Amino acid sequence: MSLRDSIGASGTRAWKRAAPRFAAVRPDTGRATLKTKLHEKLLSRIDVGALESTAPGLVRKQLKGVIEDLLTEEPYALNDAERNQIVIDIQNEVTGLGPIEPLLADPSVSDILVNGASQIFVERRGRLEATDLRFNDNAHLMKIIERIVSRVGRRVDESSPMVDARLPDGSRVNAVIPPLALDGPMLSIRRFPARQLTMQDLIDTGTLDSAMAEVVEGLVKSRTSVLISGGTGSGKTTFLNVLSGSIPASERVVTIEDAAELRLRQPHVVRLETRVANIEGQGEVTQRALVRNALRMRPDRIIVGEVRGAEVIDMLQAMNTGHEGSMTTIHANAPHDALLRLENMVGMSGMTVPQQAFRQLVVAAISVVIQTARLSDGRRKVVSIQEITGMEGDVILMQEIFMFAQTGVAPDGTVEGHFRATGIRPAFCERLRVRGVTLPNHLFDPGYDRK
Repeated sequence: MSLRDSIGASGTRAWKRAAPRFAAVRPDTGRATLKTKLHEKLLSRIDVGALESTAPGLVRKQLKGVIEDLLTEEPYALNDAERNQIVIDIQNEVTGLGPIEPLLADPSVSDILVNGASQIFVERRGRLEATDLRFNDNAHLMKIIERIVSRVGRRVDESSPMVDARLPDGSRVNAVIPPLALDGPMLSIRRFPARQLTMQDLIDTGTLDSAMAEVVEGLVKSRTSVLISGGTGSGKTTFLNVLSGSIPASERVVTIEDAAELRLRQPHVVRLETRVANIEGQGEVTQRALVRNALRMRPDRIIVGEVRGAEVIDMLQAMNTGHEGSMTTIHANAPHDALLRLENMVGMSGMTVPQQAFRQLVVAAISVVIQTARLSDGRRKVVSIQEITGMEGDVILMQEIFMFAQTGVAPDGTVEGHFRATGIRPAFCERLRVRGVTLPNHLFDPGYDRK
């Protein structure tokens, strides 16, 4: 049965018998009122349960016919463009995320930031800009938030006013609602590109150069454990996704995340996601519990989307006990800060681990720290690749292999600079050679033409 067939006795013919008086629609409140009225009438006359078992494309097609029928009942004079826009808006309300649905279809939008019902910002090419899109009110925005989180089995209410979730395409979602959000519900969506990026894409966009790309790909292929460090929005997860493309297809990979957003292309990938406690405070599953369980799943590598707490100790132990080549990300502004944060996480978790013993564990587990950053012009770059070389006393020693040297800022705000090698040939080259990955000496030559 189609959606049009599911309409009750007060159906299309009854609407057409009415002889409405036509009135002009005011562009501000009139159209919003009309859409709300049509939406409510639509929901009262269709079988909402049928939507779940119908293909999205067919649903939108059937909805279009039903909405056009409903429009004949309304006493408003609408031109074709206005009618089409109302049809699209209501389709988005029923099958998508309402006013922000067009933004999800825009490949140039990387972030969608909703600050209450009346303020929606987007990020394009690293720059924030306001939009003229709006939700009807805070209740309308709450419905969209609840629709998002319910799809992944999570909840958001006064007892749990913060939530992390994801969209079907892997985009990361965070929502905060009153009483924590003082100006109405807040929604942040960190989008993933529709097409999976490759290392060549990062080279083309200037995230790193070809020499750096050849080295980091060699590190992954040779099962060298890597820590990706960077600030918020610096491209850590995107870079981790691209790096994972170099993992051989023969390996079994287990990914662990708070909100699953990694999209690995290997055929043998097991994806695990944490679970928050229910309303009774029961049922929580932490990243640490998942890391421990992953060790029993016969993984070749474990990839933790981001280490934030006590799971760091289990992750490092895994890297030291046969799971070489594992990778993770961490929030930090510099490679040395990243290692300090690892140490602080253990202390804040309540575990008592001697400082020197923990640092020895870090040195044994992690070989390379890759630092990403978002520059002042909005572009993301790999600004440093450093090798952990050992310890001297209780100090972890590191040496920088590659760096981005900023030389200035152009009049249009574009950051000027170039990638360069420091001239140090890293100790991991021998490890890579033994494992079948040979890196040419000229990659580490500061005078090598890197264009």
